[in-house]
Amino acid sequence: MGKLRIDILGESFAVQASEDTDYLKKLLSYYKEITNVIQEGSHVANPLQASILAGINLVDELFKARKLNFSSKKELDEDQTERITLEMIEKIDEVIN
Repeated sequence: MGKLRIDILGESFAVQASEDTDYLKKLLSYYKEITNVIQEGSHVANPLQASILAGINLVDELFKARKLNFSSKKELDEDQTERITLEMIEKIDEVIN
């Protein structure tokens, strides 16, 4: 069971999950990375708006990964996942700019 302290948008709280702590740290790091890309690429000054856009981006990424997985009947390998993620980030940057 993993534990993680989250400090974001002026809020600080702890979470506990069935995943290990290192995995939770990776999730938070990735989320913050996506949020930073959105803030820097779109010049969104409001942290809450950037956080919401990051959440929408991640849900979109999840839906596309699921669709790809279901349609191909294969597990996504790490290279495919990274490629899809980078394509999503580029598309969001294009839309925002």
